[in-house]
Amino acid sequence: MKDFHLLTSIAMVEEAIQQHELVFLYVSRPECSVCHALLPKIRELLEPYPMVYLGHINATEVEEVASRFLIFTAPTMIMLVEQKEYIRADRFVRLERLEEQLQQIHSMYTQDGE
Repeated sequence: MKDFHLLTSIAMVEEAIQQHELVFLYVSRPECSVCHALLPKIRELLEPYPMVYLGHINATEVEEVASRFLIFTAPTMIMLVEQKEYIRADRFVRLERLEEQLQQIHSMYTQDGE
């Protein structure tokens, strides 16, 4: 299963966004049962996309993430393509829809790169 990179500061988040063209951020809280249940499903969903950088942010430890990305609930998932937000999903996520969106981005991105 694909591993997340633990981002423990807003500077680390910004650096990841600057250094990688495709970034998927998973923002959670330790006390959130939905966050814990969804995390392995998201890891599995993103397995076929090796070029996507996966960042995991604990919103309790990195409080600035809420204001930086206008996050009001956990979990929140944000997909950035070349530093621009393309997907945002939060709380109760429809995995089928998220997978469709990821496939669209992946196919557009890989076509552009060829």
